[in-house]
Amino acid sequence: MTAVMAAVALLFAAGCSSGDGTSPSAGTPGASKEAASPSTTAPSPAPSSAGPPAKGSVKVVSTLAEDLKSPWGAAVLPGGDLLITSRDEGTITRVDAESGEKTEIGSVPGVAPGGEGGLLGLAISPSFASDRQVYVYFTTASDNRIARLLYDEQKPAGQQLGAPDTVLRGIPKGIVHNGGRIAFGPDKMLYAGTGETGETGLAQDKESLGGKILRMTPDGNPVHGNPEADSVVYSYGHRNVQGLAWDSEKRLWAAEFGQNTWDELNLIEPGKNYGWPEVEGEGGRSGFVDPVAQWKTTDASPSGIAYARGSIWMAGLLGERLWRIPLSGTAPAADPQPFLEEEYGRLRTVVPAGGDKLWLLTSETDTRGTPESGDDKILQLEVR
Repeated sequence: MTAVMAAVALLFAAGCSSGDGTSPSAGTPGASKEAASPSTTAPSPAPSSAGPPAKGSVKVVSTLAEDLKSPWGAAVLPGGDLLITSRDEGTITRVDAESGEKTEIGSVPGVAPGGEGGLLGLAISPSFASDRQVYVYFTTASDNRIARLLYDEQKPAGQQLGAPDTVLRGIPKGIVHNGGRIAFGPDKMLYAGTGETGETGLAQDKESLGGKILRMTPDGNPVHGNPEADSVVYSYGHRNVQGLAWDSEKRLWAAEFGQNTWDELNLIEPGKNYGWPEVEGEGGRSGFVDPVAQWKTTDASPSGIAYARGSIWMAGLLGERLWRIPLSGTAPAADPQPFLEEEYGRLRTVVPAGGDKLWLLTSETDTRGTPESGDDKILQLEVR
């Protein structure tokens, strides 16, 4: 652990990682750009009568569960219960959506936690009712990879996961910027957000899987309609993608860490270049896609995102708040609005729970927070 922390400290000193919500440092591309935080890249149109209100609200309905260890990924099972990954423990826990009872269902062999790596994203197969497959994104001794595991609820607790079946390997790994979010889209294809591991050049290298959003079949193969027929790369020029969500029109949105100046919410289109490391935040430069909204890193350091009630909801680590971004088509309908500021500490993952409900995971036990009694928690929110 001492060696890992020393390596992290060196990277922070070099200014290459505010990636998981650490304090920003100087010397980033575009650092001279000044603007209010948060800001949007287009005038805010008035929401339509069917759109979300300009001002929303968040109510913490309950604390579903406590005492989770380094929770990172979350997915909702048919029936409503949650599966939660532990980044540092390498385990998956089932949480009863009514009682909050926790049951460890098993561990993922080969996980090598360190820095921002470990057992990260989690997704449920679109055909879970028949195939019982759970997908995970995790760091090994040599790479980041995506695997699927059979979940057999009839076996004893702690032994319910089958052997990992790797569907994609060779995603670059590092002490920082491992990406890790995975999700199945409306097209039933698997999407993954990756990081450039602090090697900024990987983001612009289309031959590398680092600093990208990937799109693949459930078996890990390139999908018809990808920018390159033989590649899973869907978009590039990303620093460290941490959030993926689709709106009601099946548009893909992604949140990612900036370096020192601007965190981003992006509308993702296939084959587009999102700028890193040439541009951080809004650059207005030909050939690069500007973010739809941006924040100073101290206000956000975004992790998971979810779509509910016409808005994107974005969890913030360093910012210790939940951002609401109401949408009018492909633009914000109003200025982003913060909630729960410094009330629950670092916020890692937000997941739709149906209708006006969200699940929200805190992230105080990830070595960068200040854990208090009960941390980490799963909160149930009512939003509008």
